[in-house]
Amino acid sequence: MVDGLAARGWARLGPDPALAGWAAAALPAARAAVADPALRAAWLDCEGTWFVGVDALPTDAEGRLPGGPPLPRAARAPLEAVLGPLPPLHRAQLSVVWPGYPRPRRGESSAAFGYRARRDAAHVDGLLPEGPERRRHLRELHAFILGLPLTEAGRGASPLVVWQGSHEIMRAALAAALRGRAPERWGEADLTDTYQAARRRVFETCRRVEVTARPGEAIVVHRLALHGVAPWAEGAEAPPEGRMIAYFRPQFADPARWLEAP
Repeated sequence: MVDGLAARGWARLGPDPALAGWAAAALPAARAAVADPALRAAWLDCEGTWFVGVDALPTDAEGRLPGGPPLPRAARAPLEAVLGPLPPLHRAQLSVVWPGYPRPRRGESSAAFGYRARRDAAHVDGLLPEGPERRRHLRELHAFILGLPLTEAGRGASPLVVWQGSHEIMRAALAAALRGRAPERWGEADLTDTYQAARRRVFETCRRVEVTARPGEAIVVHRLALHGVAPWAEGAEAPPEGRMIAYFRPQFADPARWLEAP
């Protein structure tokens, strides 16, 4: 089992030479993605301090970039020990942050930006805000979140933030809200109030942890854990490429598994 994932909601893997090799092979593709005019137009946001990079890396279902290695067993095996055979992987997200983050996103309200700055834009993946009222519905049934750092970055360089133990608070709240509804109809439920109440409880009771890792390591976050990105701290160091992390969030074929333990 991934050490700590079930209890804490996050774990760090490695260091491992195969993970380091994957990161080294992915770095040129990451640089090319950030330089691509079309991808920059789509994903460079927060006044140039965040490249969101959804599906920006051309990885295949095994996590392989053209000419590079597949996602190493050092990452796959611990996850398979918990979840069984992994779902096919999607094109990886490339999340890049630079000094000055956060600044407002395009179209972001002052309230939303304030939440980004104060609370690290904390969220649970897959519960998407929709419509003018930004009501939350379950649209993406992720199995896990796996982050693979591609560049060396010092502490304070907008690390990933996880509220330790938040996955169990979210699981209990969402399971109660969805009880009696068939899993294939979970997306019909408005989960906004449930989610916001659970999020408040998490902020009140769970420890906020800044999770750092280097190329050759990996970070696993539980699919129900509240997480976000910290502001760039004054004096934090990173290369000109910024703090780069490739993320995989494959989805379950069976929606019922989303609320199951672990």
